[in-house]
Amino acid sequence: MLEKRTHMMEHHDDLRKLLLHEPRGYPCQNADFVLPPTRDDAVFGLVIAEQANIWPAMSGHNTICVATALLETGMVPMTETTAEFALDTPAGLVKIRAECANGRATSITLENAPAYCRARDLDVAVDVPELGRVAVDVAYGGMQYAIVDAASVGLRLEPAHGREICRLGEMIKVATREQHPVDHPEFSYPGPDNLVFRGPATRGADGRLRARNAVVMSNGTLEWDRPETWTGMIDRSPCGTGTCAVMAALHARGEMAVGDELVHEGILGTTFVGKLVGEAEVGAGGDDAVRGVVPTVTGSAWITQHCTVVLDPTDPFPVGYTVGDIW
Repeated sequence: MLEKRTHMMEHHDDLRKLLLHEPRGYPCQNADFVLPPTRDDAVFGLVIAEQANIWPAMSGHNTICVATALLETGMVPMTETTAEFALDTPAGLVKIRAECANGRATSITLENAPAYCRARDLDVAVDVPELGRVAVDVAYGGMQYAIVDAASVGLRLEPAHGREICRLGEMIKVATREQHPVDHPEFSYPGPDNLVFRGPATRGADGRLRARNAVVMSNGTLEWDRPETWTGMIDRSPCGTGTCAVMAALHARGEMAVGDELVHEGILGTTFVGKLVGEAEVGAGGDDAVRGVVPTVTGSAWITQHCTVVLDPTDPFPVGYTVGDIW
């Protein structure tokens, strides 16, 4: 599936643009391509496309959406209790367990490919124009994440502060990529390509950790000599791969153990529940092998429309368009 992702990146980016650009898409939209699997233990393959020519190795909220759609449209058989199957993703096999009732997938739990955070990627000092030095953790959870304490840069993770969250997030992310680039030990996936601002993780009476987050994604190319490009967009979900990356960083710091759960709240107040269910070596036998964790993420999705996307041969914008007022 990694090769299919590469093929689509190199030969079918016009499909990504057609679906995600205006007039058919909008800045925060993603596209999920459901394909035949490349392995016998998966029912379908999945390649995910986002704005700014980003094709994630994995995406938690997209996988939850796809699993929901596969079940509720009958592409995967649904029972009235639970359904279990697996999806073939560029990051590896992702196992799905769905709770079902009355024809709906009411809850999806995915077991992600291993996440990790190297010791050398903790407390990285990054110099950011206009901000100064910022402490950043870098972790992989399906995408490469720069992780920043929101309070350390004066941010409040509330929708009203979305513009400043995007501005600072994109600046820190690009500066981190320039000064502390990372890659996956098993395949080429350079980064960081996403950033998560996080609040403090506090442990409740039930033993579960709770934290708030906002994930900043790119919708263009930042240029340091053009401040108008210092912007991005916020993931409307609590972010599945971001939750996995945060849990990997917490585990690397000794603040989260296997068996612990993290209730992760997104910018809209919705939550995913992450859990560490095991440990795994990533890149075993290689020079850059790292001890990682096996995370699960639980959440829900709702189908909002059934539609047919059309491209007329005379359309003057065959890959859509973007305008700087909202892009």
